[in-house]
Amino acid sequence: MKYQKKLTDEIVQCEICPRFCKLKTNQEGFCAVRKNVDGKIISTKYGLTTGLNIDPIEKKPLYHFYPNSRTLSFGTLGCNMGCLFCQNWHLTKKDSNILIEEKPYKPQTIVKIAKEYDCKSIAFTYNDPVVFFEYAIDVGILAHKENIKTVLVTAGYINPKPREEFFSYIDAMNVDLKGFSEDFYRRNCFANLKPVLDTLVYVKENTNIHLEITTLLIEGENDDDKMLKNQSKWIIENLGDDTILHFSAYHPSYKFNKEKTSAKTLFKARQIALDEGLNYVYCGNIINKETSTTYCKNCNKPIIERDGFKTTKVNLDSENKCIFCKTKCDGIF
Repeated sequence: MKYQKKLTDEIVQCEICPRFCKLKTNQEGFCAVRKNVDGKIISTKYGLTTGLNIDPIEKKPLYHFYPNSRTLSFGTLGCNMGCLFCQNWHLTKKDSNILIEEKPYKPQTIVKIAKEYDCKSIAFTYNDPVVFFEYAIDVGILAHKENIKTVLVTAGYINPKPREEFFSYIDAMNVDLKGFSEDFYRRNCFANLKPVLDTLVYVKENTNIHLEITTLLIEGENDDDKMLKNQSKWIIENLGDDTILHFSAYHPSYKFNKEKTSAKTLFKARQIALDEGLNYVYCGNIINKETSTTYCKNCNKPIIERDGFKTTKVNLDSENKCIFCKTKCDGIF
């Protein structure tokens, strides 16, 4: 395995993510996936999945990447984030008492299934693919040979060198921007914000990856007006005003017992982001046609209408331009 440094005869340091776990013999990293075995860090989950599912691409969520197409989704166990509000904690946390069956799938089998079921893409998701990136890369290499796209759903908590390698096999990604303060990340994710922002800038400046961002809103934690304004300003200044942003509703999970996020809070956050100048802002984990519709950034007429995860009407011409004013819609269609 790459991205490790031997510190002593018994201790090896993992260099994949900013945690830089120092592992003694037979010790697992924070992610519960990487382990020091005989002086080398290995992945204990390569080739093991928590199951395959065919999803609409809108579920990732990706709204501007081949709308209405199907993606074959899979993940493993473990995660390098420590989110106390994790919505998939039964897959990501060491202390989960829920027994999850792990099924072996070779990379070529996953690609074969995606092709058989006419999936436009394969999505690395559910837990954070950073912890199984070798597996994801091997799937990606084979997928691209079959003209199948790759999708990454991640928290973006990864170091520069493995990021450069991993992202070279990715066509589209949604990054979970958990909140817009170091304090929020430290208290609730046991992580830091800056590496995530660095990842976002890297994607924008150094790749052709289609990028969308999701923030899971938790009332009283990361929905402060000032925080939301600062987040929107940062996105515009560093990634551009055409960056797609999703605000998603939190549901009580894992070690957080707060009330589920109200639609009112989501709508407020969306309006703040629009007022700051972002062109494409959506609300997720609720069904609301108005806040899931794509509006032309020039004439503000509806150009992609959605009902839940299904695209119901597209008002774009063959060049992906608004049929009303001929302004191009940003994305890959």
